[in-house]
Amino acid sequence: MSDHGAGPRSIANPEIDITDVFAFPSPERPGNLVLVMCIFPFKEIEATRLFFSDALDYRLRVRPIRVAASGPAAAFAVGHQECHFSFAFDVPKMSGDRMVQTGVCRSPLGDITVRVGDEGGAHSNGVHIFAGCRLDPFFVDQLFSGGIRMTRKIPPITAVNSVEGQNVLSIVVEVEHGKLFGADASSLVAVVAETATNGSFRARLDRVGRPEIKNFIMMDKAADTVNRDLDVRDLYSEEDGFKLRPDYLGAYRARLNGSMSTYDSLDGKTDWPLDKNGTHPLTEMLLADFLVVDMSKSFDEDGYLEIELAMLDGTEHKTCGGRWVNHDIVDSLFTILINKRNGPRISDGVDQTAMPAPKVFPYLSPPNPMPPKLPALVGIPK
Repeated sequence: MSDHGAGPRSIANPEIDITDVFAFPSPERPGNLVLVMCIFPFKEIEATRLFFSDALDYRLRVRPIRVAASGPAAAFAVGHQECHFSFAFDVPKMSGDRMVQTGVCRSPLGDITVRVGDEGGAHSNGVHIFAGCRLDPFFVDQLFSGGIRMTRKIPPITAVNSVEGQNVLSIVVEVEHGKLFGADASSLVAVVAETATNGSFRARLDRVGRPEIKNFIMMDKAADTVNRDLDVRDLYSEEDGFKLRPDYLGAYRARLNGSMSTYDSLDGKTDWPLDKNGTHPLTEMLLADFLVVDMSKSFDEDGYLEIELAMLDGTEHKTCGGRWVNHDIVDSLFTILINKRNGPRISDGVDQTAMPAPKVFPYLSPPNPMPPKLPALVGIPK
């Protein structure tokens, strides 16, 4: 699962659980940056009864970045300036014969009031926002991805989308990029999403940048020679995505190095040799865990990780990067981890949802009025 149930705390409290984050230039309006976060999975209830928590701050954070180094030491330099879009929601109330909920987005361009489920969203000062229930855009065969972790082999394909027809709560922000950091700012931006307590005491509860860091890579304790008895995902979710604390960096590195080496071994050859310290070539880059979008490039459906991989190769990137809603992240990530794209594409057999997301605002498909009962999911207890 992309970030569904990514740790004991999120499994126990799905209302805090960020399932996916997407960031891309608008396919409709060049120059606009689109930010999407999805929350609250695994709720087998009617779409009209799914509401945001009034106890949480739902936040999308954006910072300008630049390429600090390329080649084996590839790294981004993250700017200190930040624009964020912070959402707080009221307790749902009865209006006529149905429950309604409103919220406020506090943005760098002013506060915006939004009604949950309003298809048109809300507009103000170059910002367009939507908040409400939508069809879960993620797709994966959990028998395939979970089977890799459990058997250390590439399993047979059953091609069943484990979350087909499920819903999530979603927040969508579309904003003119030039209004965020000025017309002369770097075209590269970094994006993370967070849920946090909403009040005088603030605590980060969940945090997501790139998909499947926690579930595909950090979930695998068996490959970790240092912290085999520790689920590090809750610790990792508490971190600031733009600046990890030094306290647990050794634990995160050990988990990534061990898990990614295991993926690399699945095809019987080594495409990602470790350095003399036992560090995987992708570890430091993935620990800078945010989506990277180049707003000087036009919308591209398949830009995920293209900027980062080009940096590692010491070449110029060609796409906008980021992450588009319909991109097959599972196949892309497995292929990168297992054969560095030096072999056949590794596929779980699920290439899209039954209802792919549209290229028009709010860029997510309408919810399923009555989501089906979930099957048993590998690693997600019922």
